[in-house]
Amino acid sequence: MNLWPLIVLACLVGFLTKLLGYLVPKKWLTNPRVARVAGSLTIGLLASLTVANAVATGQEVVVDSRLGALVAAAVALWLKAPFLVVVIVGAAAAAGLRLLGLP
Repeated sequence: MNLWPLIVLACLVGFLTKLLGYLVPKKWLTNPRVARVAGSLTIGLLASLTVANAVATGQEVVVDSRLGALVAAAVALWLKAPFLVVVIVGAAAAAGLRLLGLP
């Protein structure tokens, strides 16, 4: 099976979706409820993607250094560390756990 038609279709759907966004009336976009829902959806999607990438390998759920890095980064965020510090703490935690033998 050739994958290119599906890739072109996905690109076309993405482009048309973005194009439709320009046709949304400005009145809808200035509504505070729409802004709140859009912000919540963005945060929820990003959080679920982060967790899925931290605990999943293929079709399996695994506990490895990625989960430890995520916990360390979450603690740094909770302590209101700057974003760069959060990234460094997460990377250092992953490196430390891998050094200790956790995959």
